[in-house]
Amino acid sequence: MSDSQQKNYITLKGLIKLKAEYQFLVQEERPKVVETVAWAAGNGDRSENGDYIYGKKRLREIDRRLRYLGKKIESAYPVDPQKMTSEKVVFSATVTVEYETGELRVFQIVGEDEIDTKGGKISWKSPMAKSLLGKQVGDEVSVKTPKEEVWLEITKISFDESND
Repeated sequence: MSDSQQKNYITLKGLIKLKAEYQFLVQEERPKVVETVAWAAGNGDRSENGDYIYGKKRLREIDRRLRYLGKKIESAYPVDPQKMTSEKVVFSATVTVEYETGELRVFQIVGEDEIDTKGGKISWKSPMAKSLLGKQVGDEVSVKTPKEEVWLEITKISFDESND
């Protein structure tokens, strides 16, 4: 299956955020920039008109982002964690792990467009998530990081989104 045909797994909240960004760009950001470009174009020489040049550049950025978001939304395969139940770690699960040092960390396995490492949201394609997927509470997991191999134990699996 090619990347263009691959499902874009995403949590329901993640999909809502993508759609909100798309709507904001279409309904608010882009019209403002178009208005600025039109005003700047009416001021004469466009080759030295900073508002016009910047505005056209910003329009291209917005249009590129809209195409990207459109593709991601169209290929979205939304998963609602609150409707999930599993004894094993699956997409959208919130997983608590304990490192060998005793440190506890909480991760939610999310789609590629939802990654927030500081907030504990990791891509289902990341090495950490790949090590966790399919495992259950009590399992010890080895995760290869660029620097070392880390061992951790899964202490809890839930399907709430309380770490938002």
